[in-house]
Amino acid sequence: MTKQPLKIIIAPDPILKTAAAPINKIDDKLRKFLDDMLITMYASRGVGLAAPQVGVSQRVLVIDPVRSDDAPPQPMQLINPEITWRSEAPNVFEEGCLSLPDFYADIERPASVRVKYTDPQNTEHEILAEGFLATVLQHEIDHLNGILILDHISKLRRDTAIRKFKKLKKDLEDVL
Repeated sequence: MTKQPLKIIIAPDPILKTAAAPINKIDDKLRKFLDDMLITMYASRGVGLAAPQVGVSQRVLVIDPVRSDDAPPQPMQLINPEITWRSEAPNVFEEGCLSLPDFYADIERPASVRVKYTDPQNTEHEILAEGFLATVLQHEIDHLNGILILDHISKLRRDTAIRKFKKLKKDLEDVL
């Protein structure tokens, strides 16, 4: 039997604007949740997913920045990730977000970051990420801090997008 993906929270929603709580205990329940997050991310054709996006305000995220059907998946599960260094050199990528369907924006972020995190086996890691991987990590860590890509764009464009998502949420609620 195939596991059903978790429900993705669509903006605006208060959980998406709230800083997530750190994880104090890594156990089988958390590992199962991380696996469910990966299932959800892949089913949604995303490259990253943070726990607040599925309604859980905890500092965990999953990513798989490999974007080719020819390459094997390279999933990562990060617990309590923290950016410890950012390069001064900027990079711009067109970003989308599973919590903001069909919305894309060019976002400028540091081109490289160093990220410290714990994996599901309770082993600490530190990685230096560059390019697309750096962008994905920063985007997902933003979610853990209550920040959306909408917070990186102009107020006019943000207000227009929020109106669109409020209407989308209402339309979805009316269907259900």
